[in-house]
Amino acid sequence: MFGKRNNLFGLDIGSRTIKVTELIENKNLFTVKRIGIVDVLPGLIEEGMIRKPEPVAELIRELLKTHKIKSQNVAISLGGYSVIAKKISLQNMSEEQLQDKINYEAEQYIPYDINDVNLDFQILGENENNSGLMDVLLVAAKKKFIKEYIELVQMAGLNPCVIDVDGFALQNIFEMNYDTSEESIALIDIGACKTSVNIIKNNASAFMRDVSFGCGQIDQQIISTIDCTAGEADRIKFGSETDKITSDQLRNIASSVYAGWCTEIKRAIDFYYSTYQTDQIKRIMLSGGGANIKDFRDLLSIETSTEVEIFNPFENFDIDDKIDSSYMEQIAPQMAICMGLATRKVDDK
Repeated sequence: MFGKRNNLFGLDIGSRTIKVTELIENKNLFTVKRIGIVDVLPGLIEEGMIRKPEPVAELIRELLKTHKIKSQNVAISLGGYSVIAKKISLQNMSEEQLQDKINYEAEQYIPYDINDVNLDFQILGENENNSGLMDVLLVAAKKKFIKEYIELVQMAGLNPCVIDVDGFALQNIFEMNYDTSEESIALIDIGACKTSVNIIKNNASAFMRDVSFGCGQIDQQIISTIDCTAGEADRIKFGSETDKITSDQLRNIASSVYAGWCTEIKRAIDFYYSTYQTDQIKRIMLSGGGANIKDFRDLLSIETSTEVEIFNPFENFDIDDKIDSSYMEQIAPQMAICMGLATRKVDDK
């Protein structure tokens, strides 16, 4: 079992929910020890920006207290507008050489002042079409957003040890649960306000993009149709009875939103195919709140001509006896990013 100094728990801070997971490792086998989720009131976090840090920090403290998580070392992640991930091709060089040149190379690809971002990279290997080039995944995160999230978790009394990217956290937990083999797979996490897309080819991320759409669009459409509060819209979306809107209206709202999601996902996949013209994505693995919507899954499968599955981040994990199995099954798709974070360790890059 790893010692407390090395032990991180995962904290996924979303616009509508905050998720937490704590794992125990014994001889390379992981057990989900503690897990929890709490709703975030509308307006506290918008499009990844922490609008009201003190109430959010209090929510985090209460969530940890409820689930008896006492560790202070935490892994968090960023996504959306705050992060850009771009695959580029460069002349072959060592990782040390690239470390020295990364700022210069990044300036050509990142649409922000290079002094305003933190940079990281991953060498993917030799370019398929030119052995003199190597493919590199370049990641830039805005310092302003990093600072916001660090200050938030510190306000909650925590020590942020790892700051990951949503798409990488997804990939990390996918690889721990599924056979990746050689096939190309799209990992798509649909949250409240943003959707993360990470397409894996030959066990490496070949394309990563966050898109500004999510389950909150259904709420927005309900609000514009019947002029209700955000809380009412959320309850109506999940089947709360009301005479303010008909079932046909709700169905039409949902259908138009799902069609829009499919269009955006197809656009991202088509962009991937423009680079890998002979490739074929074999599976789409859906996580996030949108993964549980059967009508959307069926439509996406038809629109992309691809098998669509619900991502279960607990597939290869033992579950503590004290955790209700039906609850785990219900929240599983929403916990994918959080589970990816919970597997990180203090000394990770």
